[in-house]
Formats: sequence, structure tokens, C-alpha cells
Amino acid sequence: MAVNIAVIGGTGVYDPGLLSNARSEKITTPFGEVTICLGKSQDKEVAFVSRHGEEHNVPPHLVNYRANIWALKKIGVRNILATAAVGSLNPAMKPGDFVFVDQFLDFTKTRAHTFIEQGGLHPDMTAPYCAALRHFLSEAANRLNLRFHLKGTYVCTEGPRFETPAEIRLFQKIGGDLVGMTGIPEVTLAREAGICYACSAVVTNFAAGISTTVLSHQEVVAAMEKYQDNLRRLLSQVLILIDENRTCFCQASAFV
Repeated sequence: MAVNIAVIGGTGVYDPGLLSNARSEKITTPFGEVTICLGKSQDKEVAFVSRHGEEHNVPPHLVNYRANIWALKKIGVRNILATAAVGSLNPAMKPGDFVFVDQFLDFTKTRAHTFIEQGGLHPDMTAPYCAALRHFLSEAANRLNLRFHLKGTYVCTEGPRFETPAEIRLFQKIGGDLVGMTGIPEVTLAREAGICYACSAVVTNFAAGISTTVLSHQEVVAAMEKYQDNLRRLLSQVLILIDENRTCFCQASAFV
């Protein structure tokens, strides 16, 4: 059976506990080697990639995004469910809430952003996140009675440092709801590869200047551990809902 669906786990999601008969495979790409965990969930073949590595030893600005997406494309993946731990800029989006991101603002600086190496190719980003996958996520969250937001604008910063309160005020003024360090170029590479992509962002804290405490990575990891069960339930439910045979605009937009 083809591997049609992949989960990309972010901070705190190194083993989703979703897969039975799990096995690891190394996939060679033009950008490096990627270790993918393969197994079954809800009677479907599913791939899992730990974005930061099993020991969280890869910082956000050094993640090999191109290798990860290329490897998933190579094994036949057409749908990616990504997770992300995020800080909130929006008082309505509270710790523990899920946000099914629909837009992004890119403030990264040094990353390899594209597979495209010839002129005249310009991927459309009007709807960067797959509307169908976001619908499946919202349906799953509704069934499980989880707190969620169907829309949210994700601000991606370079990292690995946290943002300053001044930066957070700027991001709020230009329409940002959430801040994180890994959403770009993952979503844009998925579009270039013709893979449907949705991000289930988990709010772990309020951002700098909004939070009443100093931010730390340990705080984020602890929060993700707290919300781990809800995330696992959400992913399990959405895997039931995804129709592996459906076609989508995202899949028809491949450049590679």
C-alpha cells in the first residue's frame, strides 16, 4: 500500500504514538538523507518525520526542510499534517488551543526556501495551507470537543532566539496571530512538491511582552507534554477522515 499521508512532528512531538508495526527507513535525496518512520494508523499507511530529530538536536534554522519534503514526495506522500508549538499574539488564542493556520508572514533570513532553479516559475500562495485538510482538522476537533480556531496568521521568525517584545508588537500590528520558527519554508516547499499541507499549531504560551514570565524552551516542551494527549487524539481522528483518493488544487500545483 502506498504511503499517502505524513505527519511532521515539531517541538515535543518526537514519537506521536500513532503508528503500529513501525519501522524506520532512510531516504536519500539530493539534499541529504532523511530518516522516516513508517507504520499503520487507522488502517492507513502513514509516515512520520521528526522535524528537530528524536533528541531535538536540530535547531529551527538548521532543519533540512528541502530534504524532508523531497523524501516524503519520493515515497508517494500527497498529504502532510504538520504540528507546531507556537506563541500567541492574539488574546483569543490561548494556551492549549489548536489553530489551523491559513496564512503566514515570513521573517526568516538564511534558509534555502525553494526547489526551483529556473526562471518563470512562481508558485501561487493565495491559499498556502490546504483548505481540505484544514476542514478535516476542524471536523476532527469538533468531534473531540477540542478548543480550536479555523484561521490564524503564523509569523515565522528565524530563531533560535525568541522574539523581542518590540518585534511582537510589530507582528501584531501587521496582522500576526501566532509566532513560531519552523513553518517556513516547509509549507512553500510542500506546495512546490504538489503535496497538500496543513499545520495544526498548538499554543503553548503567550509571546514575549504579553507573557508575564521570561520565555524558555523548557516551558514550551512542558506545555507540549501537557497537550500531547489532545494532539494525539486529534491526529488519530483526522486520519480517519482524510480521503486518500481525493484530488486537490495543491496536488495539481507541483513544480517538481
